[in-house]
Amino acid sequence: MKVIVTGGAGFIGSAVCRLMTGLKGYEVLNIDKLTYAGDLRTLASISERDNYHFAHQDICNRDAIIKLFDEFQPDAVMHLAAESHVDRSIDGPADFIQTNVVGTFTLLDVARAYFDKLPADKRSKFRFHHISTDEVYGSLGSEGLFTEETAYAPTSPYSASKASSDHLVQAWHHTYGLPIVISNCSNNYGPYQFPEKLIPLMALNLLHGKKLPVYGEGLNTRDWLHVEDHAEALVKILTEGRIGEKYNVGGCNELTNIDVVKRIFNTVQEIVPDISFESFDEAVTYVKDRPGHDWRYAIDPTKMQNELGWKPKYDFETGLRQTIEWYVNNREWWEPILKNKYAGERLGSAKGQADA
Repeated sequence: MKVIVTGGAGFIGSAVCRLMTGLKGYEVLNIDKLTYAGDLRTLASISERDNYHFAHQDICNRDAIIKLFDEFQPDAVMHLAAESHVDRSIDGPADFIQTNVVGTFTLLDVARAYFDKLPADKRSKFRFHHISTDEVYGSLGSEGLFTEETAYAPTSPYSASKASSDHLVQAWHHTYGLPIVISNCSNNYGPYQFPEKLIPLMALNLLHGKKLPVYGEGLNTRDWLHVEDHAEALVKILTEGRIGEKYNVGGCNELTNIDVVKRIFNTVQEIVPDISFESFDEAVTYVKDRPGHDWRYAIDPTKMQNELGWKPKYDFETGLRQTIEWYVNNREWWEPILKNKYAGERLGSAKGQADA
């Protein structure tokens, strides 16, 4: 199977590329613009494989994407290219609209034209898999779970842009007959994640003797999914999911942010006993909450389990330890990022807007 993976140099996309190129019968073309969070070093282990190819390109560039489709002749598309950090969407929403909405539209339109020209046998096998987020569903109260039937209620520029892209994908299926499948995942974590996200940010702060900034009282709740579990789920959905369906992918690890940060502290302290802080209370600092911070996300993965036989392999304790050990042992990967791209500064405060 020849698969185009958009955003394959990103955190989740690179995990998909590493997994698929190691499986028999797959050939992958990774299309990535290489924005700040895209990093080809995440693909160093597969860069020389005969079944892996890379194209440095923007999915908004219609002519270039048409050419790549024509040259590669894919059997499927896995669309992961997206701006994905809520805090950055608060500070600068335009990039999220451009990539997540306009980029998805461009890719859909190119894929549709390509699909329409395929011979019948290839048309019957073609798939367009759109990878999205549970944040499109909005915020849960203290009870309940997101199912595939949960109404959309996005609250941030990021989640609104992803909801828009989900609706576009569904429209291209119902209007034009493009064979699509959509998946919505919970919070991912694992090796190679850009340091702006919660788990790597907190771990690296501890390694540098910096305080751990926690929004509000730290009681916002998320479901945590290891990126390797997610990659396996995505391949399952691509190859076995029913056309036109949505699948929610969750890690079954629902925790408050403060509990996650405590576990990070304890794990780092076990692995690196000489960190600057003797206790969690000494390390943590509570900061002003970000605007529109959703209270709780939690996914019901029953459909994935019953239809596709998938369930996560990592519990949070095991996955977190593996992740932190990776960051401790791979300074050469993240130190250049902290030096040249992101130094751990606060994002998403909407400074000058919320105070106006």
